[in-house]
Amino acid sequence: MRMSAKAEYAVRAMVQLATVGDGELVKTDDLAKAQGIPAQFLVDILTALRTDRLVRSHRGRDGGYELARPAGDISIADVLRCIDGPLASVRDIGLGDLPYSGPTAALTDVWRALRASMRSVLEETSLADVAAGALPGHVDTLANAYRDQEHERGHR
Repeated sequence: MRMSAKAEYAVRAMVQLATVGDGELVKTDDLAKAQGIPAQFLVDILTALRTDRLVRSHRGRDGGYELARPAGDISIADVLRCIDGPLASVRDIGLGDLPYSGPTAALTDVWRALRASMRSVLEETSLADVAAGALPGHVDTLANAYRDQEHERGHR
């Protein structure tokens, strides 16, 4: 999976918004500074997030942005899909329509498994989980296993 800078910035901005109290609004400039996101780029991101009803904006001197629903109800997958579209695609072709045959026929199931594993992490991890640093158990297990593998590679 390749995540665009725009999608990664969107997730960071949304997690930052998840840390503020109910009804508290965050100005674009404050959000940009908090996460080191270029302000003009963030405006475009927030527009997309607002269109998908993931954030609400309030105008005026005391205006700003807030999550449109509780942080526990917004998954990382929701944010990524808003910005970049489907989580995993192969040449923008439906899995059932891929032209695989013979020895490559099983690749369709490899791509299905890839999508399923990404969904199990991204759909089941909420903004609130990330903001609290309390990831779902299976996500934490995968992250620790990966960290261990990285450590082992570094000692070879």
